[in-house]
Amino acid sequence: MTADALLDPLFLDVADPAIRDLRTLREDLAVAPTPLQPLDRLRDKLGGGPRLWVKRDDLTGLALGGNKTRKLEYLLADARQHRADVIVTVGAGQSNHARQTAAAAAKAGLECVLVLRVPADATPEYRGSGNVLLDRALGAQVVLVEETADDAHPEIAAADAVVAQLRQDGLRPYLIPTGGSTPVGALGYLESYAELADSGRTFDEIVFANGSGGTHAGLLAARELLPGAGRPRIHGVAVSPEVDALTDTVEWISREVLGFFGREPAESPWLDAAHIGPGYGVLTEGGTEAIQLFARTEGILLDPVYTGKAAAALIAGVRSGAYSDDEDVLFLHTGGAPALFAHAPALTEAFSS
Repeated sequence: MTADALLDPLFLDVADPAIRDLRTLREDLAVAPTPLQPLDRLRDKLGGGPRLWVKRDDLTGLALGGNKTRKLEYLLADARQHRADVIVTVGAGQSNHARQTAAAAAKAGLECVLVLRVPADATPEYRGSGNVLLDRALGAQVVLVEETADDAHPEIAAADAVVAQLRQDGLRPYLIPTGGSTPVGALGYLESYAELADSGRTFDEIVFANGSGGTHAGLLAARELLPGAGRPRIHGVAVSPEVDALTDTVEWISREVLGFFGREPAESPWLDAAHIGPGYGVLTEGGTEAIQLFARTEGILLDPVYTGKAAAALIAGVRSGAYSDDEDVLFLHTGGAPALFAHAPALTEAFSS
């Protein structure tokens, strides 16, 4: 049964027409289904353990891919319903979401403004390479605002000011929060989960990076809506210290998504906070090792901010015996490789040692 065959009947039962119509109106952005591949060489390198798999949502096809493309299909459909002509979003300087938003807006023929926060001591590579370079190549207007001791998220107020100015100029901006993590955006992860259901395989656990909560919430909702895919543990790996707030966000979004379909959550989300390290975007030893292991056993590139830390959690679980040998564990690759270039000096040193 295809993803369409699984999801179309669900959406037909949605009471709110604005939500019900989003699936048929969603912007055509993603190359899907994304590949599902075994990680046999990685498993061998780790000395055995559970059967390991990867869902390649880094290959969604839009401007080097990533999980945000799935969310943006729904968010841009919603933006068109609101007759928007400018997309505004926020994030960290090396935001993968911002890059994919810039690409989605370009493909949709919409203007795009990205309001991105950077640490005051950010390197030239962080400010201008990696995703920031691609943002500019895609034609987005990039507004960089510096973090301060008093305001760790100056991009929020700055984006509100941008939206106010655009409206004053007679435009119709559509503001997308960090990571596209809204109930509408999370619908994109019903799509990815439906592809897993269509694969005919079931998994005992899905491991992935959680930066803003939308992917996690979408997977939790999808597990309730698509029971034919089994009931895997949903293992979100936090990449920033705001774990309590992030847990609340996941719970809220998953409840809202399930509410669209007349359902309620069966359990509260759990976030793994053991692999954050010193902070968001700061390299960790486990994350750097994971990048090397995936690259050198499977030819798969991870990033130091998100997927490297999530993969570190997976590897730690295998090494500690957290999984039995007869389990199937899926790593959901959410993309992010362009950020490797923004961290080139530190990674070059680590890879050479």
